Amino acid sequence: MAALLIVAGLIFLTVGAETLVRGATGLARAAGLPPLIIGLTVVAYGTSAPELAVSVKAALTGQPDIALGNVVGSNTFNVLFILGLSALIIPLVASAQLIRLDVPIMIGVSLVTWLLAGDGRIARLEGFLLALAAVAYTVFLIRLGRKNHSDAKPPGGDSNADSAGLPPTPKNLGVSVILVVIGLGLLVLGARWFVDGAVQIARAMGVSELMIGLTIIAAGTSMPEVATSIVAAIRGQRDIAVGNVVGSNIFNILAVLGFSAAVAPDGVAVAPQALRFDIPVMLAVAFACLPIFFTGGRIARSEGLLFLLYYAAYVAFLVLAAREHAALATFTSAMLYFVIPMTGLGLAVTVYTWVRSPSRIT
Repeated sequence: MAALLIVAGLIFLTVGAETLVRGATGLARAAGLPPLIIGLTVVAYGTSAPELAVSVKAALTGQPDIALGNVVGSNTFNVLFILGLSALIIPLVASAQLIRLDVPIMIGVSLVTWLLAGDGRIARLEGFLLALAAVAYTVFLIRLGRKNHSDAKPPGGDSNADSAGLPPTPKNLGVSVILVVIGLGLLVLGARWFVDGAVQIARAMGVSELMIGLTIIAAGTSMPEVATSIVAAIRGQRDIAVGNVVGSNIFNILAVLGFSAAVAPDGVAVAPQALRFDIPVMLAVAFACLPIFFTGGRIARSEGLLFLLYYAAYVAFLVLAAREHAALATFTSAMLYFVIPMTGLGLAVTVYTWVRSPSRIT
């Protein structure tokens, strides 16, 4: 029964997110937003709608480990798995705006999350401030996009503008509103089934709700991001593949975690394990993006493979820790004293080579 709830919930979450994105994109076009900003806001936020629905529901029903684990696990999954897999398909390219603005913001909000969680709880006021920051960030992106869009237009306008720039008809507006409402309804129902099924499995397996949130729920609610980034990579829209992940990660922290803490009676409690390990991993993954993106503005296939291997190692650690396996100590030592230092050395060499190169980005 639990497995059926998870499958049905995941289907509803995926279909609901797709429906919501289609409707919201129509409304965004009606508001005159350029395609780039639609991708960074509507598409990225829409694909994170399952995370929002699941975490808010979990926070309201007194399951803080799922609410927090879903956000932290999704952000780690988005970078290591989705970007890694997408880069294996085709080397990814990050735009100058992502490198200079959005990736530093992703790192900054990840660091803020760790600081706020230091006392063992994301309080309601802190959640409200995070949600307010999500609104401010979105407004900033929209204004920036409109300014850049207007600066790029030739004097007198473009007579060959596509239909996205034309005034929307009432029929199209009505369809967009209906799609948004249907998408939200599917998300709410899917979240309820998905969380209930995951909790049943966690209790049956004797593992913590935090681990279920970090793995099964995080991966499940990130399926829209997986589909969006992989399809974008296959179609050669590499900037969208990267922007979707970065935008979703920012939204997950500011809006998903923010709203979850704001609506919960006592905020969102932070488990000691999450504070000691999982949130620092999320922060380290965000930091890893900066040298890789900045040194050439691309993610090579070899770097994508490294991301995937790190995600496999992360999940392996969670499984070994949950089962208190004898191999945990050996695995941890190998990661701490060999794999991570070698990766750091590799990143340092990459940065040094880029600095020494006369063709580096300025």
